[in-house]
Amino acid sequence: MAKATAPANLAIRSRDFWINRSDPLARWWLNNDPVATAFYNSLSVIFPKGEGYLIDSAHPFRHDMPPQLAADILAYIRQEVTHTREHLAFNRHIVESGYDVSRLEKRICKILALSADAPPLIRLAITVALEHIVAIISHQLIRNPAHLKGADADIADLWRWHAAEEIEHKGVAYDAWMHATRNWSGWRRWRIRSMVMLATGWTFFSARRRDIAELLAQDGISRRAATWKMANFAVGKPGMARNVAAAWLRYFQPGFHPWDRDDSDLIGLVDRHLVDGARGCARAAAREASGRHSRRVR
Repeated sequence: MAKATAPANLAIRSRDFWINRSDPLARWWLNNDPVATAFYNSLSVIFPKGEGYLIDSAHPFRHDMPPQLAADILAYIRQEVTHTREHLAFNRHIVESGYDVSRLEKRICKILALSADAPPLIRLAITVALEHIVAIISHQLIRNPAHLKGADADIADLWRWHAAEEIEHKGVAYDAWMHATRNWSGWRRWRIRSMVMLATGWTFFSARRRDIAELLAQDGISRRAATWKMANFAVGKPGMARNVAAAWLRYFQPGFHPWDRDDSDLIGLVDRHLVDGARGCARAAAREASGRHSRRVR
């Protein structure tokens, strides 16, 4: 069987997407559902710090990569920088809607600090694991419209845009790690990436549970009720955890590659939606009103 690679016509590019920064956001902006809202809010709160970690882990390896992969790493970083900009804006909406996210921010800082002194290749392996987790969530988010049904239209576009770019660059960190470990045996590669994924996956999903429970507590929902509601959201409807479980497990297959599943059609689906959508003018106005530009990667 031929080794999986990214689609030949795939180009990693940073789309200059902006959310509305001025209009207030409903506290439960996703279908008036506190649990679904808390799931996405908890992800957004950790993204600025988390994406900074991904950038710092991948950036040093660009000098030892083939030219195309080095270019892809820089394009990947540009996407992550823009994601950070927009999630910082969205996080201000979360705070303005009445949530205290300070404990969530402290938790992600503590988690990231656990691997601060790890060897660069282990930090890159953690990045590979996180990128796979986010990519399979992104696939499900776009493929199944039920996940964002009833959401604030501008914020739903934020998540679709982010998800499309996560799919677009889902193989970059993996390819960088494979090149950086090209002198390792296949067994060593599989063992290290599998062990790192087990630890990373446990940490990521456990933190999501705690962060969601923290936000629901601020909504006056008891721990017992929150546990039931979170379980229903994860494995019932819309069933995000249930629907990504098989894709997560595929990571442990020998010879795995993120592009074993070619879902690049989802990128085009979102691109067409964002170009043709009625909110394009509102986003352009937000860019002009802000007068700010995304940070450039050198």
